[in-house]
Amino acid sequence: MIQYKDICADELDPALFQDFIRRQVVTDCWRKIGDTWQIKHAPFIDDWSKADYQTLIGCLKNTLQTGGLVHGAFADGRLKGFVSVEPGLFGGEQRYLDLSSLHVSADMRGKGIGRALFLKAKEWAREQDAKKLYISSHSAAETQAFYQTMGCVDAQVYAQAHVEAEPYDRQLECAVYTSGR
Repeated sequence: MIQYKDICADELDPALFQDFIRRQVVTDCWRKIGDTWQIKHAPFIDDWSKADYQTLIGCLKNTLQTGGLVHGAFADGRLKGFVSVEPGLFGGEQRYLDLSSLHVSADMRGKGIGRALFLKAKEWAREQDAKKLYISSHSAAETQAFYQTMGCVDAQVYAQAHVEAEPYDRQLECAVYTSGR
């Protein structure tokens, strides 16, 4: 059984991630060619080093210290997924909040954890009076399929810092309110 809970800053250390498997074998990616998005064969393996985890821990601590959300999914007390949302609305009328990370351990993908974490991010964003989540998303075909299933579309306004930091990412948005609001 998966348990979901907010993660506190004092929990954020390398031991929290000892059973988390970031590894993602990517075969196809979405690439913007001219004005259209196309799937291209672009194989690589995405994995995190110890240094990457240290950077992640620093980023997640900053998210919490500035008033953002860090929420985790745990199986038998072990972290198997997490989502983070940064505080501070941006994008003018779009009223975006930045979904800065959403990751599920390789051994637990396909079990609904990503969906549950994404819905938690939307709920938290609504509570912060946001209209939309902004996602600078990995371009892997399966990652894009997940976000499309969750109702994400191409962002109307781009966060330039994300575009510059990850030029192959696809910039997405997702309304946090269901129809009728």
